[in-house]
Amino acid sequence: MKQQTLVGIVAILALIAGLYVAVVIAPPGETKYLSEYPQARALPDFELYDQNGESFNNSHLLDHWTLAFVGYTFCPDICPTTMAELKKIYPELSNIESEFPVQVWFLSVDPARDTAERLNQYVNFFNPDFIATSGEHRQLFPLVRGMGMMYSMSDDMNDPNYLVDHSSSITVINPKGHVIGRFKPQFEPGKLAISDSQQILEDMPILVTR
Repeated sequence: MKQQTLVGIVAILALIAGLYVAVVIAPPGETKYLSEYPQARALPDFELYDQNGESFNNSHLLDHWTLAFVGYTFCPDICPTTMAELKKIYPELSNIESEFPVQVWFLSVDPARDTAERLNQYVNFFNPDFIATSGEHRQLFPLVRGMGMMYSMSDDMNDPNYLVDHSSSITVINPKGHVIGRFKPQFEPGKLAISDSQQILEDMPILVTR
């Protein structure tokens, strides 16, 4: 009898330990890689144009999970590499079971060169389902800042090949149109600092089921 009691106690303690690990140490719905903000951030009102020359505003972010990337089509390295990575995982992102589907948004901060026609050609090269937008800097600056990102134009914009400094993180926007965090770039010697697509693919199914 004493041995059975001891076994019972051990089993109960094991159960309690398991519950503690599952609930406290590894809470359900906890992402591994997303750098989440303490609170979701509402974006400022904005009015942009998309790759079809149509209006794009806050309402287009509703009822979707959005992966947003700030860049420009003349970017020589980080932008095309990030877009290629998103293209690679997009079929799996699209198959995630959720009330709110995942969409990819490329936000160009170079309106002088990134016309709607240019954006259309660029985004269709990667995936025609992706959204590409741009607009006036008075719209872009507060929007990008609200996303927790940044950009700055080159000092010499008379050079047709001028560069634009910009954040390389991928921002996550929830179905209410609020920014909740970002996937930060991976810094490794000899490699471009871009967000890891496999980390995104691992965290997104957890996010969309919250």
